[in-house]
Amino acid sequence: MGLLLMPLGIVAGWIAGAAMSRRIVRQELERLGLGQPPPPVTMIPPAPPVAAPVAEISTETILILSAAVAAFLGKRAHIRSAHLVRTAPSNAWAQQGRVFVQASHNLGVVRGR
Repeated sequence: MGLLLMPLGIVAGWIAGAAMSRRIVRQELERLGLGQPPPPVTMIPPAPPVAAPVAEISTETILILSAAVAAFLGKRAHIRSAHLVRTAPSNAWAQQGRVFVQASHNLGVVRGR
């Protein structure tokens, strides 16, 4: 008989505790004035993106890029195209996350030997 009453007592206590928790949360929401749902929010569609003017890359910049590639490869290379990449301003949290991921790569480990 005792083996049956113990699980029933546990379940009854759990149900009573859940009901008490709900009642306390409702009272606190009413006290704070948060019992009503918030008013609906109207969404305004974003404006279409404006195409940025294409900036020309100067001849000096192309020559500097060509010299850097030649120094790296050890031979002349022809640059077929180059364009400026505008990065969106990022926040400090995103930048720190990228730094963390890049730093987590263990470059000192040699695999396959």
